[in-house]
Order: sequence, then structure tokens, then C-alpha cells
Amino acid sequence: MTYCCGLRLKDALIFVSDTRTNAGVDHISVFRKLYTFGIEGERFITIQTSGNLATTQAVIGHLNNHLELKVEPNLYSVNTMFEMAELVGDLLKKVITDVTDDIQERSNYYCSLLLGGQIGNTTMQLYNIYPQGNFISATEDTPYFQIGESKYGKPILDRALSYEMPLDEAARCCLISFDSTLRSNVSVGMPLDLIVYKKDSLHISNGKRIYQEDPYFRQLSKEWSDTLRLGLQQLPVPTADYLE
Repeated sequence: MTYCCGLRLKDALIFVSDTRTNAGVDHISVFRKLYTFGIEGERFITIQTSGNLATTQAVIGHLNNHLELKVEPNLYSVNTMFEMAELVGDLLKKVITDVTDDIQERSNYYCSLLLGGQIGNTTMQLYNIYPQGNFISATEDTPYFQIGESKYGKPILDRALSYEMPLDEAARCCLISFDSTLRSNVSVGMPLDLIVYKKDSLHISNGKRIYQEDPYFRQLSKEWSDTLRLGLQQLPVPTADYLE
């Protein structure tokens, strides 16, 4: 399993993914699930993957081959992020249908993708692409998407995150979401991959890999736990009828 989260804020895009692939309690591996493409000064693209590893690697492999062989259309030839989402969605659907003709069996090969980025002076976009090839886009009302093991980190994002939130606060919010997930689900694991893209920069960043011993992440985790304990102590005491 995995956990990936993408945020589309007013001033930035934030992407965080874990790296654990679990094929059983005795078969745990580390695989990157956050991929970056782009042309410096012209377009920035990030893809996050969750689900069947063979399917996700096939999709990324095809996208890279199309770029190398200049097969049209490709990530660098489309004119809008919407066209890019269509391209990636169609490719994902084709990879799955090429594996088997059995509609029920296809679910064994499903994966989900988050696609985000910016082309030129167009608006930043973030898409959640489903195994069937269709997709939805993030909005100001719903500025984030999760794929994979999302339930443990979702309450934090729902309560705290907003489209207008400053970059540093949003990054903290997202990392706390991951810390909560890591504590509650062994199928999600370190290291984490983080990429922050600032609006209109069109800069291609390799991002940051966060390891278990990372001092900032360890401090964030500890202080979040301390804050929760303190907050619990400061909440109103239940009245007698709650404790009968």
C-alpha cells in the first residue's frame, strides 16, 4: 500500500509520497512513487502513483519512451494541463486493458495517479486520475487529493487546510498528515519524497527525501504529539451524565 497527497494552493503546489511497497509481511521494498518531468522555464509536471506497482511503472515507462522517441502527443507537446490529464488517463486505461480482457480481473491491476503542474502562464492544476482513465480537478473548495491509504491523514487536512494557507503552514499540515498515517498503518513507510512548486516559477525541482532520522520531521512529530496531549487536557471536562 502507499499514501500520496497533492495540494493545489493559491501560491504553490505541494506533493508528498511515501516509498513503501508491501507484498506481504516478509516482503517490504522501497520504490519511488513521485516522478517529476518538465522543461525549465516552460513547464513543470509531477505524477504520484498508488496501486499495482507493475501498472504504475508501465505508465511512467511509456511516458518516458514517448518523450525519448518524440511520439506525439507527449508530456512536452500538449498545450494545457487538461490535455495532459487526458493523455495520462488514456495511457493508464490502455496499460490496464492490455493486461487482461476480463473486466473483473482488471481490478487486480488498478492504480490511481495524481497529476499536477503548470504550463507557461496558465493556471496551476492538480488532477486525480482514476484507473478507468477519467479524472477530476482540485478546486479552491477542495484544494487537495489523496490516493492510497488516506483515511488516517484525512481528518487533519479537512480540519486545517485551506486554499489560501501560506506555504510553510500547508507543508506542516501535510507532513503531520503523513506522521499520523505512519503511526497508524504499517503499510505506509519512510522515507518520504517531498516536492514544493512555487506558482509561476516553472522550476524543475528534484525535491527532498525525508528519512526516519530527519531532525525536522522528528521534531515535528514529537511536538505534534505533545500538542495533542496538551490540547486533550485543556478540553472541557465531560459532565457527570457522560460518565455514568
